[in-house]
Amino acid sequence: MSEESRSNNSPGDSAQPEPALPEPALSEPPILERAALAYENPAFVNSAEGRLIRILAEYTEPLARFRRERIQDTVVFFGSARFQGREEADRALGQILELLDNTGSVQPAPASEQPATIPEIADGTASELGRRRAVAAVEMARYYEDARRLAAMVTTWAKEIPSRRHRFVVTSGGGPGIMEAANRGAWEAGGKSIGLNIRLPFEQNPNPYITPALNFEFHYFFMRKLWFAYLAKALVVFPGGFGTLDEMFEVITLAQTHKLAKNITVIIYGPDYWKKVFNMQALVDTGAISPKDLDLFQFADTPEQAFELLKKGLTENYLIPEAEQQKQHPAQEVTPGFSLEDFLGPEFARTR
Repeated sequence: MSEESRSNNSPGDSAQPEPALPEPALSEPPILERAALAYENPAFVNSAEGRLIRILAEYTEPLARFRRERIQDTVVFFGSARFQGREEADRALGQILELLDNTGSVQPAPASEQPATIPEIADGTASELGRRRAVAAVEMARYYEDARRLAAMVTTWAKEIPSRRHRFVVTSGGGPGIMEAANRGAWEAGGKSIGLNIRLPFEQNPNPYITPALNFEFHYFFMRKLWFAYLAKALVVFPGGFGTLDEMFEVITLAQTHKLAKNITVIIYGPDYWKKVFNMQALVDTGAISPKDLDLFQFADTPEQAFELLKKGLTENYLIPEAEQQKQHPAQEVTPGFSLEDFLGPEFARTR
């Protein structure tokens, strides 16, 4: 064997095998679908991480609608959701109102909690609770009719105010009872009205008298509360329960602490009812509130009395100052016939 052959075949110089090539893919990967936009992704929007977006939506969506519908300010009606009107009580002789199971619910309360009927009282089968609620039901029906009448009076008056926007629009929590009465009165007077409903874990519907474009439903109670207070120039509190007390004292507290940055007229309707529920003088006597805090609200017992108090407060606090300001500082027009406030809305422009 030649030297060259031995050199080429030496163990140290043997050629290394080339690495095997990967097997060709049997098929191409499937076409990847486009990812959902974050705000169109229900899993994200409804997650804990999406909570901020949901909160902002409950601010910006109503804001856009109020601007579009040219709502400048409101008069808010609070009161019980559990009672119906006089006409339901009078459908049959001696028939009493049917109480609802919960605030905003469409389901009736259990039979044991319903007001007694006249035959039940006459034959002695009515319970003590039933007898008391039979008397109360007639009184609550009166408050329904009073709220209905007052809302109509406010709406009729407000429609006559010269303005490019809707002034002092009747607003309720959107449900049945006193809330329905307020929206109903505004509807019967031919005006707009607002319903700020809340989504609850039981069956409930907005009342049919709300202006459809101003029918709202909220998930967050605190965002709903914001919209009750944000545009309100006056508040009328009819007899009610926990929800009514909550809303009333929250607005009064905001006024007491000067957090509203505006004057608000608060009417507590039905002094006979409310003075049995709470004793404001006791709060003064114990030093819990100042005597001047009693001036934050007024009592009224008829629609006519309440309307005069509302009209006086709204005129002195808003209509007269606005007229004087307009004389001194006419609104600057950005296009012929339209001022900057026409585009932004005066309430939103002045918000701190």
